[in-house]
Amino acid sequence: MTPTTAAIIVTADRILSGEKPNTAGELAASLMVDAGFEVGSHVVIAEGYARVAEALRAEVRAGTHVIVVIGGTGVGTTNYTPEVTAEFVTARLTGLETQVLLKGLESSHKAGLSRGIIGMTDRGGGSLIINSASSRGAVADTLGVVLPLVGDIFRDAR
Repeated sequence: MTPTTAAIIVTADRILSGEKPNTAGELAASLMVDAGFEVGSHVVIAEGYARVAEALRAEVRAGTHVIVVIGGTGVGTTNYTPEVTAEFVTARLTGLETQVLLKGLESSHKAGLSRGIIGMTDRGGGSLIINSASSRGAVADTLGVVLPLVGDIFRDAR
């Protein structure tokens, strides 16, 4: 199977309120399109467990191949992206998580604060969920590591 569909979910109260622009989400959408994906959904949602779960559930049910969740990977009181993602993932790709961390640490010591998860919702295929911290640099590092391997991930998932 060749993955073709993608969704971007940005979880950030400050972006939702208009206090901050959605530059990380826009970069993610651009990188996905450049990689040949059709971005069917690009939403900004409130931070917190329930909203992230609802957004992920909708994309998994829709059969979206690659779901990028930006934000909520730190240790703040509303940072639940990794916990929610873990509930959807059946095959975690810890090697890719490590690669993303190492890439991020080349630019910023803050990269170690991200708890992002990367994994498949089903060992036979399903959706690939990618968590990224909410900076443009984090998105570039994360997708720079993962996108070149998406074809291999889906080929191995069969």
